[in-house]
Amino acid sequence: MNNADPIIRNEDRAYDALRAIDYTTNIAPHALGSVLFSFGNTRVICACSIENRIPGWMRAQNVEGGWITAEYSMLPYSTLDRKQRDISRGKADGRTIEIQRLIGRSMRAVLDLKALGPRTLWIDCDVLQADGGTRTASITGAYIASQIAIRKLINNKQINLNPFKDSVAAVSAGIYKDTPILDLDYIEDRDATVDANIVMTGSGKFVEVQGSGEEATYSEDELNALLALGKKGIQRLNEIQNEAIESCF
Repeated sequence: MNNADPIIRNEDRAYDALRAIDYTTNIAPHALGSVLFSFGNTRVICACSIENRIPGWMRAQNVEGGWITAEYSMLPYSTLDRKQRDISRGKADGRTIEIQRLIGRSMRAVLDLKALGPRTLWIDCDVLQADGGTRTASITGAYIASQIAIRKLINNKQINLNPFKDSVAAVSAGIYKDTPILDLDYIEDRDATVDANIVMTGSGKFVEVQGSGEEATYSEDELNALLALGKKGIQRLNEIQNEAIESCF
C-alpha cells in the first residue's frame, strides 16, 4: 500500500482530495427543496417533494409517524452511449433498485420518522451526467434537498421541530494502482482493484459501507485506509452541505 501519492490523477488531484464540488439550489421550482449537485463531471439533480399522507402499509399497520423514500434514475444522455429508460424496458434494473434503496436507507438513518408526522418525503435523484460516484452524489444531494424542504415547512409553521437528527453524506474510495484514493471518477472506478462506497453521518457514525475487490482481495490495513479517506471526504462534504442549505435562508 502506497500513501506517497505517486500516481497522477486528473487535474493533478491528490490521492486524498475530492473532485471539485459545486451546487445550485432551488433548481426545480415545483419541488419544495432541490439542488443540482456535482462531484466533478458527475451531476445529479436531487429534489424533495412532500405529501401529507403516508404509505398504505403504514396506515394498515397503524405505524406512527411518516416515511421517506427515494427514486433514482440515469437519464438517457447521462452516459457516452445512450442509456435506455427503465420505463422502456418495463421495469427498473437491479442497479437502479439497489441505489434507490440505499438512498432511502441513508436518509431514514438520520430522520426521526415519528417527529416528521403523517407525511411522506419523496426524494427524486436524476443523473444528468455520469462520471463515477452517482450514488454518493445522490445521497449527499438528497440530504441538502430534504433539509431545504423541511426548513420551508418550519418557516411556514407546518411543523414545529426539525425531524433530522443528524446529517448524512457519502463518498467513494478505492485502491487504484496500488494506492488508496478518495472519490473515484469513472476511469479510476473502472480500473480500481478495490471499490468502496462509504455513507456516514455528520457526527462520524457509519450508515453503510459497501466494499468489494474486483478480482482481487484487500487487507485490513487497506480497508482502514479507505475508511479514513472516506471519513475525511465526508467531513468536507458536511461543510458544503451546510453552506448549500444556509444559502437558501
